[in-house]
Amino acid sequence: MDVYLPIANLSVDGLFIVALGVLTGVLSGLFGVGGGFLTTPLLIFYGIPPTVAAASASTQVTGASVSGVVAYSKRRGVDYRMGAVMIGGGIIGSGIGALLFNFFRAIGQIDVVINALYVVLLGSIGLLMAKESIQTLRGSSGTQVARRRHHPLVASLPFRWRFYGSGLYISPLAPLIVGVLVGILTMLMGVGGGFILVPAMLYILGMSSNVVVGTSLFNILFVTIATTIMHSLTTKAVDIVLVALLLLGSVSGAQIGSQFAVKAKPEILRLVLAAIVLAVAFRMFLGLFYRPDEIYTVYPL
Repeated sequence: MDVYLPIANLSVDGLFIVALGVLTGVLSGLFGVGGGFLTTPLLIFYGIPPTVAAASASTQVTGASVSGVVAYSKRRGVDYRMGAVMIGGGIIGSGIGALLFNFFRAIGQIDVVINALYVVLLGSIGLLMAKESIQTLRGSSGTQVARRRHHPLVASLPFRWRFYGSGLYISPLAPLIVGVLVGILTMLMGVGGGFILVPAMLYILGMSSNVVVGTSLFNILFVTIATTIMHSLTTKAVDIVLVALLLLGSVSGAQIGSQFAVKAKPEILRLVLAAIVLAVAFRMFLGLFYRPDEIYTVYPL
């Protein structure tokens, strides 16, 4: 079923795009990562221009996050106070990201920047998550694993608040800074930022694992709304037909993923996510060096 995308200016297989939406929706509900880290690269591999892929994927992540947040809220798996602070930072970050996006596009380097960011960030985070998951699985078979605590730099920040949902007493500056970084990446890469946010909440903020996924989706929901508005007003690269096809599959996929997440061990989930992240990073790395089929790309004004 061929469908024409007006902004991307090409025809695509509609059923393939819907299936991709289902896949990213499952990842959203299962890992709390929004699914954009996989949607954008796969769209680029399929032939969608990187600017359109990034802008449209961030819009699609919003729909997947709504479904996931509802599922986790019913199980009290969302720290709303922590999420609100990170959302504030994310909105600030999306404004900064919009300026950077337009700058790199103006000098003709946005494609390279998007691909390079994926390689560096996905590669480093994938290795970190794989290492931690393997250590946790090895430790769980014999000795008891030590309780997760926040990073020493977080403990040194002033103005501490109590985040009851996460069981933390830390400065709100820490989640605010994390939110700013996620907002910038969401704008530049078309991701929900969950692949950055989930490890940051676990390893830097020291949040309890039972609220990490739900809080991540809560943050992603509002930050992707902000970045969608930014893209619509500045880059004008959001393809509504592409977004509709992705949303058709992702909303139902998020419910499926959240059901699987209840039954699976968190350590196993993180190890699987690490493998997926590393595979995508490797594919993006290869894409930086081989010659594309189309050397020139025409972007919408």
